[in-house]
Amino acid sequence: MSVASLLKNSQSAAEEIFGAYVCDDDTTQALVQVLNEREWSPSLIKTGGIESAIRTLSTTNSPRFLMVDLSKSENHSDDMNALAEVCEPGTIVIALGTKNDIALYRDLVGSGIQDYLVKPVSADQLRETLLLAEQAFHTPEEEEVKHPVDETDKLVAVVGMRGGVGSSTIASSCAWIIANENKRSTALLDMDIYFGTDALTFDLEPGRGLCDALENPSRVDSLFIERAMIKESENLSILGAEASLNNPTYTDPAALSHLMAELKSNFNYVILDLPRNMAADYPLILSEASEIILVSDLSLAGTRDMIRFMAFCKSVAPDAKIKIVLNKVAGSNLVEVDKKDFEASIESKTDYEIPFDQKLMVQVSRSGKPLPQAAKMSRVVKILNNICEEIIGVDQKDQKIPFWKKITTNNKK
Repeated sequence: MSVASLLKNSQSAAEEIFGAYVCDDDTTQALVQVLNEREWSPSLIKTGGIESAIRTLSTTNSPRFLMVDLSKSENHSDDMNALAEVCEPGTIVIALGTKNDIALYRDLVGSGIQDYLVKPVSADQLRETLLLAEQAFHTPEEEEVKHPVDETDKLVAVVGMRGGVGSSTIASSCAWIIANENKRSTALLDMDIYFGTDALTFDLEPGRGLCDALENPSRVDSLFIERAMIKESENLSILGAEASLNNPTYTDPAALSHLMAELKSNFNYVILDLPRNMAADYPLILSEASEIILVSDLSLAGTRDMIRFMAFCKSVAPDAKIKIVLNKVAGSNLVEVDKKDFEASIESKTDYEIPFDQKLMVQVSRSGKPLPQAAKMSRVVKILNNICEEIIGVDQKDQKIPFWKKITTNNKK
């Protein structure tokens, strides 16, 4: 066989594997770099975007992996439907576009594409996306389950009624206990974008993971979560941020919903450290929680805010189980409101009461270890263990499926 014949056969094989239809030179140059690494010809890249792809593929076989540019598409839904009609079954489609819109991303993923990349894209992004597409092609659909089907997918929100009541300590401690003592895959999400302390509790740097997830929701997937989250241990991963105070961050509710959906699909338990102002501004977060832990001290302001927040939770998350935790409880002569009066005011019994032990907390802080690890036999940690046992022991079979879980399920279909 001649060299010319070998080259022709090699080109033909590449055409069966990959094809791209793009609209701009920058994307073409980045893609050429990736193709050269694979020794594929740049001629696999065509111009004209998705319209050109529809015209060409209506008369030729579609490649195994197809990349289409939606930049010039006037109606994404109609064009994707038209593309689906000309593509052969099993074709894996990667879309490119200029719109950074979570609704568009969901529609495209729901239509069956592998991924949607927002331009401009780098060679690294294209290389990574193509590798993931190849993995998806070789992985049977049945193997996509991320954890045993008999495990729960539980989102627990921890909210402090006042600053300084210790809700972050409770959230981080519960996450550590569930992950390290109960051996469940756990995500700790610190929603205090500017002043979060959960990563600091574990003597870790929070990085920019949370900011990146909220600014670029279309990039949030299993691979992104694996890279953006900080691993404290094999079963505990932390997502937080220390956002710049000079650059206020706007949080898109849809981006939050998508982030929590991805966390739920990758972890058995998601512990959400939720500032009260964030909960008030984004009630969707609470509506998706299966359990809400409200933390307060025995102060007059704490009592007032507990009354207000319990009513708020019942209106936005009527199906969520609400637990009330009194923290930093000192002697009866050292609190503003007696426990009996507190319970009478909120018209509910408290579920847990954690004593105030300043000496213990100082020792734990100096140790550089999380509370359950540094003071395992303390009374405080025993109560935290009880809280975690109840979190894990709740049967969710009869729980209402959260809104975002339905989205995830539909997209997988």
